[in-house]
Amino acid sequence: MTCTNSPSPARILILSAASLLALAASGPALAQPAQPAPATAANVGDDQVIIVTATKRETSLIDVPFSINAQTEAAIQRSGANTIEDLSRNVAGLTIQNLGPGQSQVSVRGVSAGQIVRDQPGVKEQVGVYLDESVISLSLFTPDIDLYDLNRVETLRGPQGTLFGSGSVGGTIRYITNQPDMNHFEGSAEANLNVLEGGSVGGHLKAMVNAPLTTGVAMRAVGYYTRYGGFIDALGPGGGNNVNDGYRVGGRVALTLEPAPGVRLTPRVLYQEIRANGFNREEIFNLFANPFTNAAAPNGRAPITLRERQQYLLLPERFSDKTFLADLTAQFELSPMATITSISTYINRSILVSRDASALTGSVSVDLGYPNAAVLLPSNLRDTTDLETYAQELRLATNTGGPANFVAGVFYSSTNRFYRQRLPTPGYDAFTDARFGAGTSAAVANGFPANSPYNSDLPYTITQKAIFGEATFDISSQLHATAGGRYYDFSERRRFKSGGLFSNDDNRTDRTSSNGFSPRFILSYEPDPNFRINAQASQGFRLGGVNDPLNLPLCTASDRALFGGFQSYGDEKLWNYELGVRARRHGLNFSAAGFYTDISNLQVTLDAGSCSSRIVFNVPKAHTMGLEWELSATPVQGLDLSISGSLVKAEFDSTLPGVLATTTGIRNGNRLPTVPNFQLSASASYSFPVATDANAYVGASFQHVGNRYTQPSDQENNPRSFVSGLPFGGATGTAATIVDLKLPAYNYVNLSAGVDWDNGLGAMIYVTNLFDENALLSFDRERGGRARLGFNVGQPRTIGITLRKRFGH
Repeated sequence: MTCTNSPSPARILILSAASLLALAASGPALAQPAQPAPATAANVGDDQVIIVTATKRETSLIDVPFSINAQTEAAIQRSGANTIEDLSRNVAGLTIQNLGPGQSQVSVRGVSAGQIVRDQPGVKEQVGVYLDESVISLSLFTPDIDLYDLNRVETLRGPQGTLFGSGSVGGTIRYITNQPDMNHFEGSAEANLNVLEGGSVGGHLKAMVNAPLTTGVAMRAVGYYTRYGGFIDALGPGGGNNVNDGYRVGGRVALTLEPAPGVRLTPRVLYQEIRANGFNREEIFNLFANPFTNAAAPNGRAPITLRERQQYLLLPERFSDKTFLADLTAQFELSPMATITSISTYINRSILVSRDASALTGSVSVDLGYPNAAVLLPSNLRDTTDLETYAQELRLATNTGGPANFVAGVFYSSTNRFYRQRLPTPGYDAFTDARFGAGTSAAVANGFPANSPYNSDLPYTITQKAIFGEATFDISSQLHATAGGRYYDFSERRRFKSGGLFSNDDNRTDRTSSNGFSPRFILSYEPDPNFRINAQASQGFRLGGVNDPLNLPLCTASDRALFGGFQSYGDEKLWNYELGVRARRHGLNFSAAGFYTDISNLQVTLDAGSCSSRIVFNVPKAHTMGLEWELSATPVQGLDLSISGSLVKAEFDSTLPGVLATTTGIRNGNRLPTVPNFQLSASASYSFPVATDANAYVGASFQHVGNRYTQPSDQENNPRSFVSGLPFGGATGTAATIVDLKLPAYNYVNLSAGVDWDNGLGAMIYVTNLFDENALLSFDRERGGRARLGFNVGQPRTIGITLRKRFGH
């Protein structure tokens, strides 16, 4: 878990700043007419242009007036990326916190409020995620869309509230799929087999077919099945080897119809199911498995020291996510200069997080004085989310060819989200009634099932309405101005009902609402078509909400007093200021941006200690500032080099009063959680002919992710001594587990080699995480650390082979 030497952030900053100044000083010279160069793995040369739609109109990448990265289909394939987490290591300023398949938390440019967990359904997203034109983001449970047959993945850095609305306060990620082609029949297939170090075998099968059906009608269908190899071993009755294996299966079908000139309709359906049979959690303390128990004591247990990539389970765990999406994109060309676009989206999702909560329930049972037999009862915490969303956007975009153009539209969405928790623990009621008197369990059930000491129902209804617009003005042939804004109005209504011994027997209804205006201003200077300088000021917002009540029967008196006053939290807003440059010449592509973000009412997530609850509250002031850069070059034919990185300083500018500062970590100068100060990615690939109809390639990449904290409070009293206070299994409960809560930096080295034939056949072998680094991605604590301590960890060394075949056009 120690990190290797990495480039000095200060040195990188100096070199990048020098490059930025040099480019600014010699921009027109750099942008002289270029010689053709082939596309690199992540960027393109001057003879190819990446077309993006980040401004809700088609434009070349270099003409986008703010910081953006576009990973092309070829780049995704060559990198071997299968998830957004894989892609993130090659995108400056993008950070993904992996909490298991389908459970990733995204942040851009250091705008982060701490780890969101499965029982915080009211928390809103900080980064918007879109599949083409349809918004699919959901805090923690943003769908892990398969990357097969994508045209590109766009990462829009900085707030995008004007065009993309709430949830894009840090930035926006857009999966852009290949659209049906009316002129050609084509298809592709891909097969993969991989094995994980110390784990099981994984692999995938994927296929695509595109077919013109008749004049003006074409279909494109994609199907995929991925098997995730497991690498976590679990001791105990619910354990086994490689318990976190699983699968992802799904597909999408799109039709494109052109029933009349200027009319284009694209209906699409997508279905995807993800299942994981466990979680990537490495434990260092468990109530039932720790080095402090004593088999010689009465009711004692043999001491257990858990090793790397191990955990302890009384029950198997599971995660499942079933996603159905249907959308319709309709374009109506009013004239060559104006187009109306309508996007209608329906999403239905069913999510289950089934965890072994035996240590959690057992820790409460120890506190309540239950006998050992009750403490050892298997207890299954089941969190279910049923989601139904309708969204409609209608916009008008002009392309006059003149000095002024605009995009304007309206947006509406309605979301019904029903979140439920159950804690089935067979036999628990009998121990409760024996301890507190007959009928106690029934008296506190509040209508929920027996033998479930905690239950809750939280139905949400969220409605959003917005009007947005953005206009671009050509002040001269080289100077362009953009101004826009979004007016939003949202309302949220939720009920909260709870029951069981661990609950408050709540039955309440909460409402919150908000409205406001989010503007953006951009100035671009383009001395040459291949060189551009952009300056931007933009505002982003994230909607507020209401916290769940604390589980007061579980709280210590001090935690009840400390965390009991945080009921609702307001909108988070920020202003982003940035200066960027983008240029290309003779196979050299360079982009860089410096930014400062002023955040008001940052929504911070905290663990409410012994209460086994999490709360969100507003921190008055915080900021992020930094530099991000991406450079690629083709110095000689066949050799592609790239480097990208980010330096981010993200800190609180407020200090909470008294003991709250120490308990929460909200202190002036403390870092914002989950985000590294320094992130670097470098890659090199070389391709060469091996036959008249075949080219081979070899590649290597290096990825460095700096140290981080999971929650703001982890910076206080660190390294920290965790004492359970639970006399159980011969342990006194007074021994300490000392944990360094600063997640160490980690480095990945990846290698690949392959051959591509002119007939569309390709083969690649690869190794990811060559040195098998056990990356600690986040810290996991149950009941404030009294029941369980551990880390979510990254995937070990993986060796694989991939075969691809394209046919048709």
